[in-house]
Amino acid sequence: MTDEAPPSGGPAPAASGAAASGAVGSGAPAGAAYADAADPGVRPPSGSPATGSPQAGSPPGRARRRRTPWRAAFFALAAVGIIVAVAWALLGDRLFVVRSVTVTGNHLVSSAQVTAAADVPLGTPLMRVNATAVTQRIEAIRQVASATVTKDWPDHVAIVVTERVPALSVRMAGGGYDLVDPTGTIVRWSKTRPAKLPLLTTPLTGSALSGDPGVAAAADVLAELDAALARSVASVSVSQVLTGDGDSVVTAQQVTLALKDGKTVVWGDASDAAAKNRELTILLRSGVRYVDVSAPGTAVTR
Repeated sequence: MTDEAPPSGGPAPAASGAAASGAVGSGAPAGAAYADAADPGVRPPSGSPATGSPQAGSPPGRARRRRTPWRAAFFALAAVGIIVAVAWALLGDRLFVVRSVTVTGNHLVSSAQVTAAADVPLGTPLMRVNATAVTQRIEAIRQVASATVTKDWPDHVAIVVTERVPALSVRMAGGGYDLVDPTGTIVRWSKTRPAKLPLLTTPLTGSALSGDPGVAAAADVLAELDAALARSVASVSVSQVLTGDGDSVVTAQQVTLALKDGKTVVWGDASDAAAKNRELTILLRSGVRYVDVSAPGTAVTR
């Protein structure tokens, strides 16, 4: 029998065997490529769009690049702050020191007295100068009513003083006069009474005058007088009187003025100054020697 050729168009056995051999030799099971493409656990290569939907948002690398300048600026500022703080700690006490102290506004007390009371030695680090404490030390000077202390960088301290102004004179038992301000503080002593300062008639002397309500009442009235009348006052006395009715009775300071021409004016307290001044201007011209304007509108004359 003769061998028959395979039918035309049929698969060649050798070719089929080679294909099968190649598949086995590659170590990949048949249909692996199709399985990988269909497996949802397999991520596409970087940069490739995801299967089924477009990629949302910016890439993480771009967001990190946007945050980097702000982070760098923060660390740069922090480094500068640390350098400044270290430089201040090391050099501040040496560079910013007090090299001068000036005093203005003083007449009764010398600049040396104020500077000594301030107690701010040259060379003191300016940042260590306590302006509040310095002010309190200066205001302890009897003639000083108030003081303002300013640190002028880099090396100066400025002191502005407001001194007390005498308003009344008080005769001393040992001679001379104490000149006191409205608070009763003795500003200075004088051998003779200044012509512009009325004499306060009071049994109090020295430190007992400080804070006395009678001194304050007399000074308040003198400050409210018309200028011409104020210049004519020779002395002032203060007494306490009861005012009011029933349960509303209170104690008030009644001020009496003795004028240089011998006339007497009972002023009362410091209220209603404008009305009292108007009445006095008219009544004193009539030649009376005694005028009581403590109750404006019902003046009493003699």
